[in-house]
Amino acid sequence: MSAKQSPNAAPAPAPAGPRPARLTAAAALAAVEGVALVGLGVYMLVMGLVGDPDNRMQAETGGLTVLVLAALPLTAARGLLLRRRWSRGPAMITQLLSLPVAWTLISNGGALIAVGAALAAVAVVVLALLVNPTATEALGIGPRDA
Repeated sequence: MSAKQSPNAAPAPAPAGPRPARLTAAAALAAVEGVALVGLGVYMLVMGLVGDPDNRMQAETGGLTVLVLAALPLTAARGLLLRRRWSRGPAMITQLLSLPVAWTLISNGGALIAVGAALAAVAVVVLALLVNPTATEALGIGPRDA
């Protein structure tokens, strides 16, 4: 808590005006990533239960971990839609973490090249949308004070 805030201070309201299309697009793409992670997590859980994994506990733990990780882009997407300034950080972190994953998928070859390329493209687009001045102003993030 900074010296300027009192302990009973209410959170800052969302900026007024319409939500820019760039912010809506970033939120939609982050939500798609979150939904894809939920799908992957559920698949891993189901295959751990009914499939023939080498290690059932590891498969189940992996599925639960992916489901928990899906909360980050989903929460960030909701925050972006509601124009909460805190949501930009988790959205950007998600995209930055997606880039090495995309590189690994591309490096493995085969059908994973297309998945990795799509993931990298989405990550770069969302990062570009989130650093755009229109999006930062819509979130109430202004230029740093000198």
